[in-house]
Amino acid sequence: MSENKIHTALRKRILVLDGAMGTMLQRYKFTEEDFRGERFKDWSIPVQGNNDMLSITQPEAIADVHTKYFAAGADIVETNTFSGTTIAMADYGMEEFVYELNYESAKIAKKVAQEFTKKEPEKPRFVAGAMGPTNKTASMSPDVNDPGFRAVSFDELRAAYKQQAEALIDGGVDMLLVETVFDTLNAKAALFAIEELKEERNIDIPVMVSGTITDASGRTLSGQTAEAFLISVGHMPLLSVGFNCALGAEQLTPYLEVVSSRSNFAVSAYPNAGLPNAFGEYDETAEEMAAQIKTYLDKKLINIIGGCCGTTPEHIHAIAELVKDYEPRPLPELNEAETAI
Repeated sequence: MSENKIHTALRKRILVLDGAMGTMLQRYKFTEEDFRGERFKDWSIPVQGNNDMLSITQPEAIADVHTKYFAAGADIVETNTFSGTTIAMADYGMEEFVYELNYESAKIAKKVAQEFTKKEPEKPRFVAGAMGPTNKTASMSPDVNDPGFRAVSFDELRAAYKQQAEALIDGGVDMLLVETVFDTLNAKAALFAIEELKEERNIDIPVMVSGTITDASGRTLSGQTAEAFLISVGHMPLLSVGFNCALGAEQLTPYLEVVSSRSNFAVSAYPNAGLPNAFGEYDETAEEMAAQIKTYLDKKLINIIGGCCGTTPEHIHAIAELVKDYEPRPLPELNEAETAI
């Protein structure tokens, strides 16, 4: 049911995705003790910075961030699960809590979404289950002296992503978002796991894919151009494809033009608030970012727009106000044609 609602909404208007979770959580200035909470107070490994576990130890803060983004005008919020795989959680020795982290994150976001949908039924709110890239890459060696070495296998990634996707679906997400893809082989493992799950459960859940162009070379970390990235994932039945992170809105424009002109999927973008300054902070204001995103709208490049690193509810509000006056990028018949590029 939610899939039809998403498709209906996409045809009517440009959908607004939320902004950065990490940027907002930094405002709470959580200490090591705050991250641990009562449940993990004796954990043997430092956990400060493990934002995903806050869904268990500080659920009110996570719900508060989702609330702020919906109130700012977002149609879709992402679950607090960017690192929610056994592979990424191994850094904290918390692999056994991965299902719970994802399930609780999905439940928190879904509850807030339902509250907003109830208040404004004409503007249904959605939850995207965030599936980040993990901290390992299947395409490249982390050891310059051993180019053939791989720190993770395709099957290990597939199993980890399958567990994450199961928990997110059980928690009630409306779609899955395979995001910040720097290595398309990792993303393929996630997509393979999702397709496996859909078949096993006889369900159909929309899937978004968002890559990241890492620098001015116009390529992903594993070396693909925007067009090559699209071709690599374009055989899958996707809801949307696009880019996020690494670049600001202006720098992302040419790569969105490539994907928008060659794809039958909806196109998404959620850039950073400009490029980081010398301290790794983002200075671009909501107004400055919205002014750059106007180019996407004038060129009819996008169907879904939001923000990544450095963006806040202020940024999302400015973007949401801007897109109200624009028609979305025209879409072919979604799903009916099992869209191919």
